[in-house]
Amino acid sequence: MAPTHIPTTSRVAAAGTPPKVIDEVIGRVNGGTEHLSLAHMRSPAGWSEPGQTPEFDEYTYVLAGRLHVRHRGGEIVVDAGQAVIAHAGEWVQYSTPDGAEYVAVCVPAFAPGLAHRDP
Repeated sequence: MAPTHIPTTSRVAAAGTPPKVIDEVIGRVNGGTEHLSLAHMRSPAGWSEPGQTPEFDEYTYVLAGRLHVRHRGGEIVVDAGQAVIAHAGEWVQYSTPDGAEYVAVCVPAFAPGLAHRDP
C-alpha cells in the first residue's frame, strides 16, 4: 500500500464560546480514518467548552498561549512548549482564558458522539 497524501485540512465545527478554529489535518472528516485524529486548534481569549468524558485519549501540545484543563482533581495549566494527556473515561473541561494555539491528537479519532459532553 502506498502512503496517503492529504493535501489540505478540513475546517470542522467547534464546541464552546466564543468560537474557536479547528482545522482537522487527519481524522474521520479529513482522510477518513477512525484510528487517530490530528487537529490544529486556535482558541480565542475567553473560550471554554462544556466538560466531557470522552471515549478517546487526547494528547495536546500547546504551541502558543496557555490551555487550562479542569479535571475531577483540580486544574492543570499547560503553557506553550508543554503537553497534557487526557485519558479516555476521565472528565475534563478545556478553556483558554488568554487564548492559545495547540495541536490535539485523539486515539481513536475524535467524533462528537464519542466526546460525551455535559448538557
